[in-house]
Amino acid sequence: MSKRATTADHPTEVDWQIPLRGELGEWYPVIRVGRHVPFGYKQDETDSDLLLPIPEELELLEKAKLFLQEYSTRKVAIWLSKQSGREISHVGLYKRVRMEEKRRRASSNYKQYAKKYKEAARKSQKIEEKRLGGKNTRSLDTDEGYIKLERGECCPFCGQTRGNI
Repeated sequence: MSKRATTADHPTEVDWQIPLRGELGEWYPVIRVGRHVPFGYKQDETDSDLLLPIPEELELLEKAKLFLQEYSTRKVAIWLSKQSGREISHVGLYKRVRMEEKRRRASSNYKQYAKKYKEAARKSQKIEEKRLGGKNTRSLDTDEGYIKLERGECCPFCGQTRGNI
């Protein structure tokens, strides 16, 4: 099963943030959210809001990300432009890589927060069930657990009479 948010043939608004690959390495179309068509995609002729992947450019972009560990963004952008035949500036490459890393980290953080929340909720429920005087252990609506004093009787706890309490 793929990691897409939907099972539709075309993506929904949820899918545009992180372009995902399928199990067999195929790339999925994404929703256009900005003015410019990003590197590795082309606009669909039938739908102006849909961007179709160009697998060759996206594969070159993946290689370029590896080259960025050793070379400058200017050199990698020049290499990528020559290999793909499509122009990309060093600033555009830098922004693209930085944004993908930011989204990947955010996704990872959200998954960790969800896991911690689930564990904390489980522990809280376990503590609530074992605790004396916890939730659902007594009802304040009934007078069963209370002592009823008549006028003039002395309270066994504080020693005052009912008229003075």
